[in-house]
Amino acid sequence: MDRRVVEDLIDGRLSWPQLKEIISHPKDPARFQVVMEVLRERLGWQEPVLLPLAEHLYVVQKGSERVVRCDCGCEFGDYRENWKTKARVFVRDDESLLREIYPQMMHSDPQWMVLREFYCPGCFTLLEVEAVPPGYPVLFDFQPDIDGLYEWLGLPLPSTASE
Repeated sequence: MDRRVVEDLIDGRLSWPQLKEIISHPKDPARFQVVMEVLRERLGWQEPVLLPLAEHLYVVQKGSERVVRCDCGCEFGDYRENWKTKARVFVRDDESLLREIYPQMMHSDPQWMVLREFYCPGCFTLLEVEAVPPGYPVLFDFQPDIDGLYEWLGLPLPSTASE
């Protein structure tokens, strides 16, 4: 896959027909490597990025540890632990807070569902929103098998310069 197309894919600049063509065809085996190369260059971190976890979040190899890191460099700890527990959280749990983003009669009943907004404590970027019943535990989206992914792709795991 062309590097410029990958950059446009990452930046959300592809048109629907372009995106549909990518989705409809077999995956380019080199695309993961190109995506990782683009991310490493853009982020400019000394430590290698192992995997994009979500928009603005990455799993990074930091010495012998694998940590979740935001674009701004703020770290959320071990990737096997829920990064959301270290984020700043804003809960929309009453009608006035829900009305800030929804028109009247278009939001949920806050006794049945609240919105939890998770922000990076370093740059205050909105990282994720959960719509859950009040008091519901914080969701842990997924725990990637990084070693298995790289093995499946037939790629060596990136290592830090200090290793």
